[in-house]
Amino acid sequence: MVCHDPERHLSILHLEDSLADHRLTVLTLRRAQLAFDMQHADSLEAFQAAIASQSIDVILADYQLPGFTAMDAWQLVAQHSDHPPFILLSGAIGETAAVDAMRLGIADYVLKDDMARLPHVIQRACEVHESRRLREHAVQELAASQKRLAELAEHLQSSIEQERAAIAREIHDDIGGALTAIRFDLAWIGRHSTQEGVREHAQAATSMLQHAIGASQRIMMNLRPPILDQGLVAAVQWLAEDFERRTSVPIKMVTSSANMPLSDAVQLVAYRTAQEALTNISKYAAPTLVRIDLSDSEGMLTLEVNDNGKGLDTRALEKPKAFGLKGLQERAKMVDGWLDISSRPGQGTSLILSVPLASIPPPTGDDTR
Repeated sequence: MVCHDPERHLSILHLEDSLADHRLTVLTLRRAQLAFDMQHADSLEAFQAAIASQSIDVILADYQLPGFTAMDAWQLVAQHSDHPPFILLSGAIGETAAVDAMRLGIADYVLKDDMARLPHVIQRACEVHESRRLREHAVQELAASQKRLAELAEHLQSSIEQERAAIAREIHDDIGGALTAIRFDLAWIGRHSTQEGVREHAQAATSMLQHAIGASQRIMMNLRPPILDQGLVAAVQWLAEDFERRTSVPIKMVTSSANMPLSDAVQLVAYRTAQEALTNISKYAAPTLVRIDLSDSEGMLTLEVNDNGKGLDTRALEKPKAFGLKGLQERAKMVDGWLDISSRPGQGTSLILSVPLASIPPPTGDDTR
């Protein structure tokens, strides 16, 4: 309802047992040149029937009526979230009672002795009501937009992982197979050639080919590590060993069990979180020790990666282009989890992924990664 729309009459419901007071109210609003249609109700039953059958813009109500009060009528109105402004128009209400009523949600109150204020109070109540309605609509639109963005992010992440898996399979099946075949051919040439120069070129080419095979294997592991088929613990352990080999920084890894029955989605989120955390540590932290704790106890998967490095400026987490960490947060939401990051300059960084396992279905065996 847009109760201050100048192109329409206000639909006013007046709950009043005095016909004289009702007529005085109508006269007051007409003198103020307010465009309105007013319906009169003098019982709770008539009031309830009116609000159930019509679109009402404003409700005016006497406080004390035979056998009930305006607060009884308010209880009927308050059941609806989109109820119109409810204004007390009474001579039998004290200041304290009026304030208490407004705390419950009554829009305003006007004493009958000061009825000249009524048109202004109605207009102000309508404006406040419309402002509140627009604000609630904006909040709903924002929530819907955030939901759509979250769904899009989930779809993009899923598509990215599927594409990574497809590329990894192509590298393994096509490029890897071709490189291996070339290596065998070079080895044959090296064994059977009688020319020293040819053998030297074959050996050099074999060395370069071995480097290419190693690079393709590293790319495959980054795209979609086959070791995930052996479980999350084995995959994170491989990440830790690879990190130690590349950086010479020791990692202490502690797990609650060797095998964790997790869904493919949870395994992948935890793996990517550990991977991103170790990548950031190797790039920025300059630590002397890293610790990884992985637990699936008490219905909660917890992955904690700690380092004793330079630490992270917490303002960096709010940067618009901090996509890596924000991506991890979105990944966590995809499995109903959350990500906590704490850090102090010079005192290292702690990244904790928490995922409730009760709501996660068991593994299906389908490779959707």
